[in-house]
Parts: sequence; C-alpha cells; structure tokens
Amino acid sequence: MATPVEETMATPIEDKMATPVEEEMATPIQDKMATPDEDKMETPDEEKTLALTQYEDKTATPYENNEVAIPEAQPNKRRKKKSIVWEHFTIETVSAGCRRACCNQCKQSFAYSTGAKVAGTSHLKRHIAKGTCPALLRNQNNSQSSPYTPSPRGGSSSNPPKRRYRTPSTPQIMFDPDRCRHEIARMIIMHDYPLHMVEHPGFVAFVQNLQPRFNMVSFNTVQGDCVATYLMEKQSLTKFIEGIPGRVCLTLDMWTSSQSVGYVFITGHFIDADWKLHRRLLNVVMEPYPDSDTVLSHAVAVCLHDWSLESKLFSITYDRPLSEAALANLRPLIPIKNPHILNGQLLVGNCIARTLSSIATEVLAAGGDTVKKIRDSVKYVKTSESHEEKFLELKNHLQVPSERTLSLDDQTQWNTTYEMLVAASELKEVFSCLDTSDSDYKHSPSIEDWKQVDTLCTYLKLIFDAANILTTTSNPTAVTFFHEVWRIQTELVRTITSEDPFICSLTKVMQERIEKYWKNCSLALATAVVMDPRFKMKLVEFSFNKIYGEEAPTFIKIVDDGIHELFHEYLTLPLPLTPTYADDGTGGANVKTEDSQGGTLLTDNGLTDFDMYIMETTSQQMKSELDQYLDESLLPRVHEFDVLGWWKLNKMKYPTLSKMARDILSIPVSTVPSESVFDTIAKEMDQYRSSLRPETVEALICAKDWMQHGSAEAPNNALVRMEY
Repeated sequence: MATPVEETMATPIEDKMATPVEEEMATPIQDKMATPDEDKMETPDEEKTLALTQYEDKTATPYENNEVAIPEAQPNKRRKKKSIVWEHFTIETVSAGCRRACCNQCKQSFAYSTGAKVAGTSHLKRHIAKGTCPALLRNQNNSQSSPYTPSPRGGSSSNPPKRRYRTPSTPQIMFDPDRCRHEIARMIIMHDYPLHMVEHPGFVAFVQNLQPRFNMVSFNTVQGDCVATYLMEKQSLTKFIEGIPGRVCLTLDMWTSSQSVGYVFITGHFIDADWKLHRRLLNVVMEPYPDSDTVLSHAVAVCLHDWSLESKLFSITYDRPLSEAALANLRPLIPIKNPHILNGQLLVGNCIARTLSSIATEVLAAGGDTVKKIRDSVKYVKTSESHEEKFLELKNHLQVPSERTLSLDDQTQWNTTYEMLVAASELKEVFSCLDTSDSDYKHSPSIEDWKQVDTLCTYLKLIFDAANILTTTSNPTAVTFFHEVWRIQTELVRTITSEDPFICSLTKVMQERIEKYWKNCSLALATAVVMDPRFKMKLVEFSFNKIYGEEAPTFIKIVDDGIHELFHEYLTLPLPLTPTYADDGTGGANVKTEDSQGGTLLTDNGLTDFDMYIMETTSQQMKSELDQYLDESLLPRVHEFDVLGWWKLNKMKYPTLSKMARDILSIPVSTVPSESVFDTIAKEMDQYRSSLRPETVEALICAKDWMQHGSAEAPNNALVRMEY
C-alpha cells in the first residue's frame, strides 16, 4: 500500500501529476488496483453503487487511508471515486455516442468518449495543472496563489481537500551547497559583513534551521570564497578594460588606519567604445609608510602592472597636496610626451572636493568662536523637548517666515555646519528673544556675532554650491568646474578690497587656496572646455580676461599652444586608414566598396604608391583638423547637452581630434565618491578590516564596487525558490 511518503517520492515517469498530497478519498485497495481504464470511466454524473469486496483490512483506520468512516448500516456501499478534473470540466453530449469535456474556465472542448472508446483524463489534468489554461492562468496571476490549495488535515467531507499540482512557477530545485557558499560570499562582500560572521553561533543556528544539510563554512573557507568571487569579477573587468579604445585616468585617495599604515584607493576612469564614461575601483594598496614621497608612485606602479595599463595611462588626480619630490616620482609613469607640456599640468592635478573642503575648513576656523556660540544655542534648543517647544511657540508668535529646521552639525562634514549656520541666521530673531522668555537660555549671540554668521554663510555658499555639484551630478566634468572655479575667483577679487577686516582676512585665505588650485589645474580644465563644442576657446578667452585682465593674452596663448602641442602628439600615434571604424570594433577591413555597375571590389593590389602618398600627406591633412574645429561656430547652449554623444556622432569628421577628446573628457576632477565630498578628515580603515590580510581587504572592497556596477559578463544570479 502506498503511503503519503511514497506518494511524495514518486518519479515523473510513475506519475507525472504526483504531488505530496494524495487524493483524500482513495482507499488502499483502490490505490493498489486502480488502472488507467478505471480512471477513464470516471464521470461526475453517474451515481453507481458498487459492492464492496469481501476482503476488509481490519487494521486500517479511516485516518490511515485518508477516507471517511463508512457507517455499519451500509456495509456494501462506498463513495464513488471522483477525479479533481471534474471540478473544472463539464461533460457535454455532442452527438449520439460522442461526448466531450468542456473547460469551465476557458470553454475549450476536449475529447472524452466516442462510443466504447474513452479518452481518459490525463490530457484534462495537464490543461488545468500545468498552466496551459489561459483563463485559469490569469486567475492564478491575479491571486498570486495556486488554485489547488489543499485544506488542512481533517477537513470536512463537504469540502474535501484538493490535490495539489506543481506548476511552472514553483520549480523544484536540487539543494546545491556550492551555490550556497557562493551566495554567502557575495552577501558578505555586498554588505560589508565581517568574515567571522560564519562562525557566530546565532548565524550558524539560523543556517542549520534553514537547511540542515548545509555544512557551515569556516572563516578560512569563506575568506577563500570571497577572494574567488573577486578573481571572477576581476577577470570579467579585465576583458572589458582591454577592449576600451582610449586611455585610462587614475584618481588616488589615501585612507589612514589605527595601525598607522595607509591604504591607497586607486580608481580608473575611462570612456568605452560607445562613448560612455565609466568609473571602477581598481586597487586598494596597503602602504606601510603613507608619508613617504614614493608612496603614491609605488601604488600607481602596482596598479599599472596589475591591469597592464603601462601604455594606457593618461592622467593622475591625487587627493592631497604633494611635494615636488612626490610629483617628480609620478610623472615618469606617464608613458607619453605629455609630462613635458607645461611641467605635466595636463596630467597631474588636485582633487577639487578636497580643495573646497580645505577652504571651507579654514573659513569656519576663522569664525570659530562665533560658530561655537551658534552651535551651543542650537544644542540648547534641540537637546530638550521642552526647550524646542518654547522655541517653536516663540517663532510662531513672532511670525518668522523661515521654513528651515534647526539641526546640530556633524563636525566631520562641513556642509552640516554650513546648513546649521544658515538655519540659525534665518531664525536669529527667535534666538534674540529667547533669553527674555526662557531664563535658562544663556547662549544668545550678540549683534556682531550674527553679522559674522551672515558673512560666513555668504562665502561658504560659494564653496557649497560648487561642491554640491559633485553630489548631484553622476559624472561631474572638468568643463563644469572650469566655470565654477573662475566664478569663485571673480567673486573673491570683487571683495578683496573690503574695508571690513574680517572679510579681508577671510577672502585672502580663500583666494590663496583657490589660486593654488587654479595654477595646478587650469590647463586641464581649460583643455576640457575647448573640447566642448558649445564653448571651445571662446569661454577660455572670456574667463581669462575676467581673471587676469591685461595679462590675459599671455595665459590664453598658453592654453592654445598646449592644445596644439597635444594634438600634434596624437598625430604621431599609429592610426589605421579607417580609424573611425576601428573605434567601433568593426574594423575597416569589413567595409567593402562596389562600383555602380556591380563590378569587382576594390583591393590593395596596385595601390602601394597611393598608400605611400597617404602616409606622406596625412600629417599635413590632420594638422588642419583642430583648426577646422575651432573655426566652426559654437553650438547652442542647450540644457543637458551630451558632449560625449556629440563626439560620438562627429568622430568620422574629426577622427584624430575625437581620440584626443575621448581622453581629455575622461579626466576626473574629484578623487572621492559623492558621499565623501564634504569630509573634513581623511577616511580611516576600520579596525576589523585593518586586521585582515591586505589581499583580502582589496578583494572585499574592489569586488563590492564591481558588483554594484555590474560586470560585463555577469552570471545569472536571479533568486529562485528552493524546495527540499
């Protein structure tokens, strides 16, 4: 006799429709003797009384056989056997001796019987159980549940439990321990969980209750799994970088640690063949002596060797001021002639985010006493519910129109201090009256203090607006920050002659910082502007006249000479005869030309002299390409202009200049992610990560970055429901 367990383990060959729940009303004898012919003769409308066999299984109980107890008054009768399909089909008589089964849901008609020949119910079961009934499938999607939900054990005879059928939406998937290990490694990487979590008793107990057959991994095992995941992702990214047509720009960001060692985060920026800008973290290099002049050059050398970028490096942007010795160590890593152009200004530059943060820090330090008074006043209001209620009541009474909310600042993020000052300045009338209504308030700033707050907010806003672009724009460009930097310079020049000693000292500090950045990076910023067809040299000329006055022509000529010198360098690079097709990976050899009469294709036979002529005259032809671009009229300054998309469309017109533009427009202006733009202190590696091997730290951090962006050949990691 089949038991429920045996029914569950039935193979698809034995019964394709077998499920873990057996039909409730079947008896053991029926289970044993039922044949396909019996099943074919079942109908919903025939009321037959069948004699019970003389054999009775005295040991069987109604519960064991999943049948309803038969009263002793009717020993020779039993319930008719009824298939579940008749809950969804109706027998219709088509003609004499021919009957068909009609689906109650979709009204399709199926063969049932023709004379003595019976079609059976297997095809009817397939129709309702395997999702082929469109009406039933729609109902199932709407309810998000199977129409064959069984009743609990012991259901009443008036509503007997139904047979469950496995549908395509709930596949049975075999338990795969290797897949589980892979997903644990990905989970740890994606969410920065500690590797030791796999040995935590709570996590071990959770996994064992979820799947007892899974042997929990150790710290060493999961560490190896994480590194294996990193290597798999790295292999995919390596192939992707090998296929990019241009060069790679690097940004260097130094992290500290409690062990006094440093970690250099190296990020690559590049534009692919489809003119899309990419940003990928390439290496996290542990440096035992972070203050050394060779630390950054060593880290860059490791990155170049690791990714085979020795011939593809175009620029380096660093996050902190460097000594001349450190810069001298970096420049030889650039394999092209650019280091000799204006002392490498085009290739080595400062991080704009770090520069703006240092300026903001000095501005806040200049008004440190006033900032502390404001912070204490805000703290008094925000740390007590009763104080805040009094403050709001007073604000409403005075009808102060400000919609800003007071909040304490995070002194590691200078923008929070700026926002605290702005809110307090707009509510200064409330603070000035608070001491009269609240005798405990002793921190009221003076009128001079509020004037100083207004001054601080005015000059911090210049810095804040520029830095905020880095957080609101997915790919901030050098073109944008050329405009922002000269705008800040213009504003500072306008107020440098102020009679207010505090304003004079404040703007002097700001101007020194911004001029230092401009001196190091103006050529790179201006070159990017020239590559924007909306501005070209015109914006450079306009801006330099504002900044330098009578000396502007000298600096304009420096930019113009630098652009032409760089263009001549690109002319010396080996280019195919059809460079525009090489960018797309199609190759010029695949382009065939046929004459108008449909004759033979042009070949290289007999054109050797023509090739020599092309090589001799190409240099002269290409020299006019840059001048032709500069002489053309500017494009309208439309909103959300896609400069990379424009070069993609015009690369056939400017084959050499487009290659130069691709590299210039990939130069990053910031070394830090958007969430760290306003940091006032360097990032620090946490104590747990610092305790791991440097290779493991690099694997965990880099793999997370790649998984967030998605790899070029990512495997199918779609979640599936697993049944055991």
